[in-house]
Parts: sequence; structure tokens; C-alpha cells
Amino acid sequence: DMGNGKVRAAGVGMSMQGSGISGIDVGSVTIKLNDDGTYMLIIGAADMGTGCDTILAQMVAEHMDCSVDDVSVFGADTDASPYDSGSYASSTTYVTGMAVQKACTQLKERLCAIAAEALECDANELSFEDGRVVREATGEEMSLVDVATKSQVSNCLAPEATAMHSSPVSPPPFMVGMAEIELDRETGVVEVLNYASVVDCGIPINPALARIQAEGGIVQGIGHTLMEDVTRTPKGRIRESSLFTYRLPTRLDTGRIRVEFENSYEPTGPFGAKSIGEIVINTPAPAITQAIYRATGVWHRELPILPEHIVLAKPEE
Repeated sequence: DMGNGKVRAAGVGMSMQGSGISGIDVGSVTIKLNDDGTYMLIIGAADMGTGCDTILAQMVAEHMDCSVDDVSVFGADTDASPYDSGSYASSTTYVTGMAVQKACTQLKERLCAIAAEALECDANELSFEDGRVVREATGEEMSLVDVATKSQVSNCLAPEATAMHSSPVSPPPFMVGMAEIELDRETGVVEVLNYASVVDCGIPINPALARIQAEGGIVQGIGHTLMEDVTRTPKGRIRESSLFTYRLPTRLDTGRIRVEFENSYEPTGPFGAKSIGEIVINTPAPAITQAIYRATGVWHRELPILPEHIVLAKPEE
């Protein structure tokens, strides 16, 4: 009790999600070697702000021992892209990422086969190392530019690979979120002071993007818990039909947000990754709801929890 009609309380929420829909979701990519020794990655997954174009390019760079700058991403175009179930169900990094891994493995084999024609040896004598094809027995090597040139002269092998992936399992990411609030007993207004969270999404492929995605999901969760409401007139018209009437949280409404990662290694995911897309929106509602309960003695069963709901609510007997 702060002594001025306000009370501070804290709540906690824990959740688990999934990584795609097991046995259903499909991810596909095509990766090919360009004339100048760089790569073109063609994907069917749409980047909706999650950064999947960057993440999938990073995976190619890691597999092919090159810079991310050497990977161009051709985004989703149903006329030209390989099939992908879509950017939903927290599936892109986990499912499409494994397709990238498979395609890179196939491309390395294809590039070695093309180089074997030029070096007049068996492809089994060659290996792909540090972004070039090497014949360890003799020390001979071919750069990617040379391989690309050979692929255009007296060659029957395309310097590209397409791969698909569908997972029979859906390993769950986990998250815990803790909210500290200040509640005004007279007006019912709830202010989020602090929100601390820990996420287990396997190995974060891009920690910066993962953190931003987590922070964005938490802000969304705070918004749908305390503000975002849809009501209708007797004729069915939505009253909150514009941003003047549909309340969204601003930076001033979200308090201090902290995100930490507890890494685990998921053997069925690319580089040990699981999903992070949806798990991050799941904990604000239960955490804030429990904090309100601890401040007022009332459990609220519907969202949003508006100030008038808090003022008019009575403790359960």
C-alpha cells in the first residue's frame, strides 16, 4: 500500500507454445550460385517484420562459409518461389530454417561435382571448405567464381539446390513473465512499472532480432490486457473503428521491459533453434491479471481489464 490510494503488486505468468504445426507445415527454399560467386536464396516465407529474410540469409552464410552480404534474398512470390505453408504458427525459423540447412548441404555436393569435371577427378575427392572447393590429396582448389564459370561451359549440373522440410515434432519454447504494477483504487487505472521476462527459444539465431520480437510481443500483450477493447452499437457498428478510439499502448504505458534468454539446444531445429514468434505475447495477460488480483482480491476472467471493471468488481466470496 503506497498510502495515497494506490497499491503496488506483482504477478507471474508461465507459458509454452510450439514450433510450427508438426506433420503439417512445410518450408521450401532454393539456393543457387551466382556468376560472381555470391548466392541467391529464393524463399516462399514472407517476412512480416520478424526478420526471417535476415535470419535465413545468416543460416546460408554460416553453412556456406561466406558473409551475409554475399547472400541475396528473393522474397515470397508465388509465381517463382518454392512452396511454403506461410509465416504463421511460429514456424519460419524452425521449419524453413531446416530447409535452408538441407539445401546448403545439397548445394555443396553439387558444387563439388561441377568442380570435379574441371579438375578431372572424382567428386568424392573434393570437399567444400572456407567458401571454396578443395582437393586435399593434391592441394588443388577452385574458387566459387571459377566453379560458377565452369557451370556455364560444357556442364550438365545446375549450380543450385531446392529442399523442403516438414517436422514430425513441434518442440515448445518456454517463457516466464513477471509484471509489477501500480493500481489506483479510486479510478481503477493500472500502470505497468516493470516487466521482466526470460525466454527459452533454443539457440537464438539472431539475438538482437529475438530480443526486439520479445519486447514487441510483450507490448502487444500489455495492450490487449489493459486497453484494447472492441464494443458495438445496437446496430452492430464497431465503436472503436479508428486509432482515435481504439486504444493502443505507447512507450509511456509499458514501463521498463527486460528480456533475458535461457539457451537450450533443440536437436531437431537449425543450429539448435526453436520458435519465438508467438510465445512472447502469452505471459503479460496472466502476469498482470494475477498482479491485479493481489492488489484487489478479484480475479478477472475476461480481457481487457479496463479501469471501470476494476472499480465495479467485487471480491469473490
